[in-house]
Order: sequence, then C-alpha cells, then structure tokens
Amino acid sequence: MLKILSERVPNENDPLTLSLDEIARSGAKKLLSTALQLEVQEYIDQCSHLKDPSGHKMVVKNGKSKKRTVLLGSGAIDVEAPRVNDKRAEFKYTSQILPPYLRKSPNVESVLPILYLKGLSGNSFREALKDLFGENVGGLSPSSISALKKSWVGEMKTWHSRPITDQFVYLWADGVYLKVRLGEDKKLGMLVIMGVTTTGEKKVLAIETGYRESKESWKMVFNDLIRRGLNAPYMIIGDGALGLWAAVREIELFKNTKEQRCWVHKIANVLDKLPKSIQPKAKSKLHEMMNAENEKEAEKSFKEFQNDFHKKYPKAVTCLLKDWDDLVSFFSFPAEHWQHIKTSNPIESAFATVKQRTKATKGAGSIEMAEVMAFKLLMEAEKRWRKIRGFNEIEKLIQGAIYKDGEIIEVTREDQEKVAAGSSTTF
Repeated sequence: MLKILSERVPNENDPLTLSLDEIARSGAKKLLSTALQLEVQEYIDQCSHLKDPSGHKMVVKNGKSKKRTVLLGSGAIDVEAPRVNDKRAEFKYTSQILPPYLRKSPNVESVLPILYLKGLSGNSFREALKDLFGENVGGLSPSSISALKKSWVGEMKTWHSRPITDQFVYLWADGVYLKVRLGEDKKLGMLVIMGVTTTGEKKVLAIETGYRESKESWKMVFNDLIRRGLNAPYMIIGDGALGLWAAVREIELFKNTKEQRCWVHKIANVLDKLPKSIQPKAKSKLHEMMNAENEKEAEKSFKEFQNDFHKKYPKAVTCLLKDWDDLVSFFSFPAEHWQHIKTSNPIESAFATVKQRTKATKGAGSIEMAEVMAFKLLMEAEKRWRKIRGFNEIEKLIQGAIYKDGEIIEVTREDQEKVAAGSSTTF
C-alpha cells in the first residue's frame, strides 16, 4: 500500500498524493476561493433590488480576475478572484478579504521585519523561506528589504508626531544604549518611555535617540509628549538617574505624580558596594524588602539590613536609605499591579529583542537604523503584550479609591475632600 502511494503523482484533487504542506496549501486555496465567492454573493444580494431603467440588475457577477500568486502563512497559492460589475458610477466593488494588488497576507508582511530585525540578512530571505512558503516565494528579495527599511523611516517619523489620545496611569522611563558600527560614537543613547493605559494595555510612548540622560534631555522628551496630549500619570517608574527625576520634578503636570525607584537597579547598586562574600546574604534581605506583604514588613527588613551592614559598609546602607521613600511608593497602589510597577523591567524586556539584533549584526549600521530597528521591533512586540495583571483595579483607582498596602481603605469624607483638593491628576 505504501509503495503504491509513494508512486502516485502529486494531484491537488487527491489528498493521498500530497505532502502535509501541500495539503495545507490546497485547503487554504479552496477555503479562500469559497470565502471570496460568498463575499461577492453577499454584495450582490444586498444590491439585488437595484435595477436600471430597462429592468436589468445594476450589480452582477462578471467572471474572474486574472490569476495572481498570493503568499500566505501556508505558502504561495494561485488565486482567481471573482469580479463584480457594479454599474453605479459612484460605487466600485472591492474585496475586503483579498484587496486589489495584494501579494502577501498581513501575517507574512509582519514576518519580514521580524526576521530581518532579529538578525537574518536581506540576502538570505529567499533561501531561508522557500521551504516554508514553497518554491513560488516572491517579494522577499534584498531589494524588498531595502524598500521596507525606507518605509519604516517614514512610519517612525509619523509615529513620533502622532497625537496621544490614550490616557495613561503608569509610566516607565529608562535610558537604553545600543552599539553602532558606523560614526564616531559607538554607543547610541535612547530615552524610552512606556505606559499603561486605563484599560491595562502597555504601549510605547517615546523612543528618542541621540540624547544622554540629562535633565534637559528628559524634559524635552516629556514636554513633547505633553504637547501631543499626554495626561498626568499616577506614577512614574525609573532607575536612579538624577536627570530623569530632576526633569519630572520641574514639570508642572507631574507635581502630584508619585515616583517609584526601580528595585532591580537599586539592588544592583547596593550590592556593588558590598564584598562578594556577603552579597548573597544582602541580596536575600533586599529581596525580602522588595517582596514584602506590606510597608511595615519592608521597613522591618530594612532595619535588619541596617543593623547587619551599617558599621562595616555604610555606603551600601546610605545608597538604600537615600531613596527609601521612593522605593516603597508602590504600596499605595493595587497589590495586583505591584509586579509591574516595582521595576523598570518592562523596558528592559522589550529591548532584549533590539539588543539581540544588534548583537547578531555586531551593532546597528548607523544611528538612524538603530532607531528604526528599535521602533519596528517594539511596535511588533507591542502587538503581543498582555494587559497588566489586575487591570480591572485601574477603574477603582481612577474613581478615587485610596490604597494602603495594596488594599482599598475606607477614608472619611474629610480625608476625601483633602485628597481631592490636593490632586490635579485627571482623566
């Protein structure tokens, strides 16, 4: 039986002669054909009552269009889309499933920037993808990648000037550095801002290159966002960069925004001031503070840390003490959000793919391409980001709920009036 099957010539009408990929392509072709026919029939049925003065229907089928090859996730298939003759001058039928001149599905379009940005060179695309999509792969030449890169620059410029219509509850801010092969400066500084919307979605707000982490640089980035519609968030999370916090404190819109220092950065800075032999013990105590159930427990662990290390290692204790109030700001917010707002890890994680690309290519070719790569990779990553845990709590926060140790507390009417009078954060 197996010998008979192996000797059969591949035939689209006989699934037993096809490979798994060929079956998938054949199925996709039939399904697409059916969907296009149904789409056309629905359009015609909706217009069946329309007739010209001679009593003939105004909208009728009109054969098939010229065959074209379309690249789908299952491979390249040939399609003959049905045509419609709409005699109304002001109307023209356009398929929503398969628009005119479409050659690649949106999913395949998104594969190109992802593969390129993750290290695959333009010259390797056809060879790397022909096994996946079939021998009839088109539009994946080095010139296609070159054209894509030019289009990304335009997308990035539009993105940089877009109005900001979402309202943000939390912001993360951090400076990120990438290697650059060309030019005098071999490290490119990027100021990055991400936020959480009122629906719990994480979004990239700013990617600004060519700046150092100075107060004026951060002010320029924040003021540009404010000019385009940024609201006052409840909290800004970042590392101990003095320029960032100096800028935040000088911006009127942020006067009631809480500051949260990144615990990961702070732990690294404290451990750097201790001998390696005692770092494991200190790290354990620092994690106790960061993961404490409430502020009182965190302070208890901090006092124990002071007693253990103050005499011999005062610099380590001072490093922790000077930002203590801003390290425990998160206790005044919903407990479900703590894992997201205790650190600036969302930015670090997002940029892991960017750094992976620059590592694969030994650095971005130029400053412009480094910025474009960061932009495109973050935009692709953003599509897959999940909402923050406990996003339903955001609505309570907006409505004025007061939190202590992660839980809503009952407050007197007098306390509520005091909070309302002293707050300018609006949504």
